[in-house]
Amino acid sequence: MSNPLLIVSNRLPIQIAKDHEDGWQIRPSSGGLVTALRPILKQYGGSWVGWPGDCGDAPVDELLGRLGKDLNCRFHGVGLSPELVEGFYYGFSNETLWPLFHDLLGHAKFERPKWLSYVESNRIFAEVLRNAVREDELVWVHDYQLILVGHYLRELGVHNKLAYFLHIPFPPPDIFARLPWRAEVLRALLAYDLVGFQVQRDLRNFTQCVRQFIREARVSVQRQISVIDLPGRRVRAGSFPISIDFKEFDSAARSQAVQDTAWYIHENFPEQQLALGVDRLDYTKGIAAKFLAFERALEKYPDLRGKISLIQLVVPSRQDIPEYAAWKQKLDELVGRINGRFDYRGWAPLHYMYRSVPRMELLGYYRASEICLVTSLKDGMNLVAKEYCAASVDDHGALVLSEFAGSAPQMREGALIVNPLDREATADAIHRAFHMSREERRDRMRRLRREVRRNDVFRWVRTFLDQVRPGEEVHTHTPVVTPAVRDESTAAGE
Repeated sequence: MSNPLLIVSNRLPIQIAKDHEDGWQIRPSSGGLVTALRPILKQYGGSWVGWPGDCGDAPVDELLGRLGKDLNCRFHGVGLSPELVEGFYYGFSNETLWPLFHDLLGHAKFERPKWLSYVESNRIFAEVLRNAVREDELVWVHDYQLILVGHYLRELGVHNKLAYFLHIPFPPPDIFARLPWRAEVLRALLAYDLVGFQVQRDLRNFTQCVRQFIREARVSVQRQISVIDLPGRRVRAGSFPISIDFKEFDSAARSQAVQDTAWYIHENFPEQQLALGVDRLDYTKGIAAKFLAFERALEKYPDLRGKISLIQLVVPSRQDIPEYAAWKQKLDELVGRINGRFDYRGWAPLHYMYRSVPRMELLGYYRASEICLVTSLKDGMNLVAKEYCAASVDDHGALVLSEFAGSAPQMREGALIVNPLDREATADAIHRAFHMSREERRDRMRRLRREVRRNDVFRWVRTFLDQVRPGEEVHTHTPVVTPAVRDESTAAGE
């Protein structure tokens, strides 16, 4: 990789806060994507474009310029009105694409005004990009909020190499077909030179959708990279499983501060094994299924009672969406019922915390827990599973992992793989993990840690960027999006 990068994400990777003594302060936020791209941006230079969030009266441009000098990166904020954010982000992105792409049609809403907000917001992103991009920069667009950006960049005359990565799953044709604007979304994805997905399942679903709904496309499926030929251009699509910074997690988990935190956590649960769940508040994460499977384990295996506790950390998410508030209430009621049922000599089986957890405290929970339960109903990847393994420096942890998580194919050898909707089998897996011998735990965890160490986030970045092939000739753009996006009519006759 020798070309500078221009990264595009819904939110800029920054935190802006007002210090009463020093005034407004800005700092980069944490996260795997930021961690992985920071050294590349420092070495080759580049830019990052995104919405800075609701920053009040902060001098955003001045603050972004200050941070950019420190990181050898130019930051560009995208201005969106509150009305657009409501329709584009909270509306179409999270009430339509999010449930649809997770195969949960019952949660999906198909409202035309919110689609139009999505269209307009993507157009605004593209206009900011046109003014920000330099001739030699590779444009890398991220995630489901910004699918249409590539199309509008081409429409605005930008001929740079364009790459796109989807961090969530891509649905099969029978699910994707429900989207009234399916042709616009698919054709917009075909405006990029490289389209990346998490796992082979998502790549396969995408190519099947292209075959079914884009009549002029010719798809050649290969092992990692598929080639899609269209009139006047060629698009490549591949699977690139994202990961974490293994060394950083491993090193931090070995620190004295984390060891002390882990000891303190376990002291509160004497003579018990700890099972841990860490999830955002979201119906895709299978938190209720986890609680019900844990309840069934306590019913079925009396030897667990008083000997195991499930600690569930739920990180607040999308609190302005009514459905999420209702989901939280359902979880609250479920916890109360289960704890009321199994009150045993002062032992409560379920400890439920609804809050964000500081990083060192989270690592303490990872180290303290003998079992990690990941029961997502559908996930692009699920990095909690990888974080838990990277932090399990004592090799004593057992991972119970949903087969519907994107990380399952990579971690199948060491994890106990379950269907979280099979309550009986998941309860059996919890019991098996509880009684797993020290030797089996060590063997399984060492295999899991080797996998995460080998395929870390830096390898993910290198593998993806190598496939963009910046030395290739850039094709002259032939419009691949139907006029339906531009004239705001619905898709028809794909």
